[in-house]
Amino acid sequence: MKLNLEGLKNRKEWEEKGIILPSFDIEKMRRATEEGCTWIHFGAGNIFRCFPAARMQALIEKGLSDTGIIVAESFDFEIVDKIYNPHDNLTLSVTLKSDASIKNQVVASVAKALKCSPAFPEDYEGLKKAFRNPKLQMVSFTITEKGYATAPKYVQDDIPKGPEKCSTVICMVTALALERFKAGAFPFAFVSMDNCSHNGEKLQKGVMEVADAWKKLGFVDDGFIEYLSNPEKVSFPWSMIDKITPRPDGGVAKMLSSLGFEDTEVVVTGKNTWIAPFVNSEECEYLVIEDSFPNGRPRLEESGIYMTDRDTVNKVEKMKVCTCLNPLHTAMSIMGCLLGYKKISDEMKDEDIVKYIKRLGYVEGMPVVVDPGIIAPKSFIDDVVEKRLANPFMPDTPQRIATDTSQKLAIRFGENIKNYMASDTLSLSDLKCMPLVLASWMRYLMALDDNGEKFQPSPDPLLESSMKVVEGISLGDKGPFDEVLKPLMENEAIFGFNLYTSPLKDRVLEAFASLVKGKGAVRETLHRYVNE
Repeated sequence: MKLNLEGLKNRKEWEEKGIILPSFDIEKMRRATEEGCTWIHFGAGNIFRCFPAARMQALIEKGLSDTGIIVAESFDFEIVDKIYNPHDNLTLSVTLKSDASIKNQVVASVAKALKCSPAFPEDYEGLKKAFRNPKLQMVSFTITEKGYATAPKYVQDDIPKGPEKCSTVICMVTALALERFKAGAFPFAFVSMDNCSHNGEKLQKGVMEVADAWKKLGFVDDGFIEYLSNPEKVSFPWSMIDKITPRPDGGVAKMLSSLGFEDTEVVVTGKNTWIAPFVNSEECEYLVIEDSFPNGRPRLEESGIYMTDRDTVNKVEKMKVCTCLNPLHTAMSIMGCLLGYKKISDEMKDEDIVKYIKRLGYVEGMPVVVDPGIIAPKSFIDDVVEKRLANPFMPDTPQRIATDTSQKLAIRFGENIKNYMASDTLSLSDLKCMPLVLASWMRYLMALDDNGEKFQPSPDPLLESSMKVVEGISLGDKGPFDEVLKPLMENEAIFGFNLYTSPLKDRVLEAFASLVKGKGAVRETLHRYVNE
């Protein structure tokens, strides 16, 4: 079984192996997309291939759309050359369920894959043509938050080149919007689907900063600025996306090979993108989008995507980031590194860790959770604990999740703690595991596991400076640790508030002292905290 249009002609062989194939006429869909594309997506990576692309396929299968998606890649062109082109823009989506069942489906909703760069004039002209089409409704993104930034020197150097010669993604996207403006100022929506807070606002800020700079340089006029500033012409909806899509896994590749699927080679590009003809991902997925589309939109709600207002999107994001997923992830990643775990699913076999994250979510987080109304917080945590983190087929690691922890603590724990401090009805004395998380991170900075063995902490922009604070502390030290840890604890950028002057200070110092008593102290402290 080869993943290309020719290979799909032998439907019987695929279907006998339990692989779901598209039922629509792929070539007909591609012709319709060429004539009137409604959806362009920037970012051809794994999450797009198994999530937005799969949801669009569901609409085509239901007869709710006759067009697919044009995907544009602006960062790693090897993705197009080595994955999309050889496989006729098809993807084998492998959904790994927590009950050990697997769903294999060929996703064929991508009509065309283009390299977004003037260095590839034919592809770039194809994008210009699609942007000029009046039928275009939405241009979405999974390019990471960094793609919207204008401050980096390489973007600042690119802006003066103007719309005809620019090469960075935020400048090219603005230049393509200019093409649409010149063609008739047709309306459309710029939809960020990146996993960052207020993503639509960040995208809008980047586009407007480029456009304003071009106006000052004489490349565009007031009319273009007014076009981008008019929400009835160009909107920037907010969204919240949540789906774990790890690198292609060797075990999944072997499973597919045993079925007779031939295209299992994992490609590692020159830019260190790990990608394969297949994508392995978890079953749980959420995409909530602000319903602001001035030129209409695909019937996304018919494919399981939540369409709502901006306030609800914001609430869903806060629910996920502050209570129901991200804090649990961060807490268990720190503890997992200290206890020597290499897989998240293995941590979920540890009774103490399970009690730890359940208390964080159900007991300490729930009193201050933001309920968005469309997704019940308790149900969300239920899925996290029972289906997502415990899934033995998801090759995710505490080391990966521990990356950039100093940038995460303020939003994932600081916001909840501040809510407790500001409340007339809640008591900080009810918090046991949140202080332990903060203390365990400072213990993690010692780069010694619970057996006293050295480990390499995950990348973090504040890692080096933070580790210097604790470098004089050894296992077995008795403290007191308040003056030693003061530079960390009073850093509001890390914790979201001044931990050193807060009522929680002594509880965190007490937990830290317990964690550094000696070998085995991390386990002993964790066990005691979750069983008191």
